[in-house]
Parts: sequence; C-alpha cells; structure tokens
Amino acid sequence: MAHSLGPRADMAPEIAAAAGFVSGLLRARGCVSEQRLQVFSGALREALAEHYKHHWFPEKPFKGSGYRCIRINHKMDPIISKAASRIGLSLPQLYQLLPSELTLWVDPYEVSYRIGEDGSICVLYEAAAAKAGSSCGMLACKNQMMLGRTSPSKNYIMTVSS
Repeated sequence: MAHSLGPRADMAPEIAAAAGFVSGLLRARGCVSEQRLQVFSGALREALAEHYKHHWFPEKPFKGSGYRCIRINHKMDPIISKAASRIGLSLPQLYQLLPSELTLWVDPYEVSYRIGEDGSICVLYEAAAAKAGSSCGMLACKNQMMLGRTSPSKNYIMTVSS
C-alpha cells in the first residue's frame, strides 16, 4: 500500500490501533477463532483506510473527526458490520459480542475510545504530532487524566459489553 498523501499521511498506526481494539473486544468474548479475527482485523483496516482516504488531515488532526468516528449506539457502525460480514458474523452476533455503546475516535496522532455514554475517554494510541500547536494543552490535560492508568481493566470491558 504505497499511497503518497503528503506529509505523515500514513494512517497505518492509527488504523492498526483502532482495528486491534475492536478485534480485541471480539477476542475477549472467546467466540471468534483467531484465524477469523485476523481476517476481520485485515478487512477492518482495509475498510477504514478506504473510508478515511480523503478525510485525513495530519496538519489539522481534528478536521473531519466526526466522519472518522466509529460509533455503536444501539445501531452498528456500517464499517464494523462490513468487516464482520467477511467472516460470517451477523448483526445480531455483533450486538452480542460488542458493547451496545461504543465511540472510537480515529484521528491523526491519536486514537481514543469511550464505552457507554458516560464512560471516561481512554487513549489507545498517541504519537507526537510534527508540530503540536494549540492542542498541546489539551493533550497535557488528557495525559493528566491517564496518569496511573496504563489501560482499562479487562473486567471493565467485559462487564460493560454484556
């Protein structure tokens, strides 16, 4: 995949973080084989890369953020259902395996998620932007919230996704 979309236009690390997270949620339920998870993850990475192709602005990381947001709110995100159909997972199965409320933000330099409408926002992936302009203060604030917390506990993910 040698697309040249300008400076640091490579969205591979962000997409890999997002696809890995959703695959991890499916893996945690133990109902999908490792082989099928690999196919799902690949299909999801492919679909996200295609979807974000003209909506990726490293120089303005939050531009187009709504378009890149992956959302499950009692309605399945079409990108997830498309990737899941590649491994024969139906919509009802997806609803059983994934949280009913999930928001995943995939932005240049940062991927974060929230489970539940009132859940806290957790950062999955963070990279130093070429020039951290005005968002610097916000990132520092987010880092303060994340101190002492490496990742959400597995129990938290499982209890919320029931």
